Amino acid sequence: MPPRYKPFDWYQTPLYYDIVFDAETALECDFLAAMWRLWGRGGASRARRSLRVLEPACGSGRLMLELSRRGHRCCGIDISAGALAFARARLAEHGLKARLIEASMDAFSLPQRFELAHCLVSSFRYLVTEDAARAHLLCVADALIPGGIYALGFHLCDYSDTSVSRERHLAERDAVRVTCNIQAGPPVRRTRQQAMRARLLVETDAGLERYQSCWSFRTYSARQFRSLLAQVPAFEHVATYDFDYDQTRPQALGRDRYDQVVILRRRD
Repeated sequence: MPPRYKPFDWYQTPLYYDIVFDAETALECDFLAAMWRLWGRGGASRARRSLRVLEPACGSGRLMLELSRRGHRCCGIDISAGALAFARARLAEHGLKARLIEASMDAFSLPQRFELAHCLVSSFRYLVTEDAARAHLLCVADALIPGGIYALGFHLCDYSDTSVSRERHLAERDAVRVTCNIQAGPPVRRTRQQAMRARLLVETDAGLERYQSCWSFRTYSARQFRSLLAQVPAFEHVATYDFDYDQTRPQALGRDRYDQVVILRRRD
């Protein structure tokens, strides 16, 4: 018989999420700082200042923790109370603080303004309607200072590709070993949906547990993303990179790679 997997929402198990994606945290934070220097209005003259940083869909808070360690003032928004509690505890464990708000990433308003916002690893695609995606971009634009930037990472799709893609992550922390297998079904042009599945194998001193989570992502071709962005004139698209986070290698949107990090700047 095939192994049985327990259904789970991995945003309610933030420790495992944090372990799986922590490997590139320092690289991502280096990249974000470089994006501000390169593309933020007046960035070169303010390269060493403490930035006000906003993270919609902050999850376990791994990036907030690292950015706070580097002296930045962070604010995180997430719909999961459990993930926010985990993030708050991790920050406190290291003697750090950040503002944490329970809210949807497409319906928030903040009194303060930020130089930098970021949302990486495709969390943006949880917004499964055009209205929600547009509302999210409007919320972020409203939260940025003129000249502030938003680093938005997500995967584009190829509607002609009917294959199933898979990726595997293996990580360990404090005797907790997590193997994560993520499967992405073919994108469906008619519905703008892509079926996703994550399976976790979690090994601890207590034994082995298997978990499975299924959801749908919204799909974007390069043309569809440009169409969405045109609905938010507060933003200008100034650069595109990929998930290698190499600041020296900007690229054209949708060219060669499907993993994209678009840099949007708040117009003056």
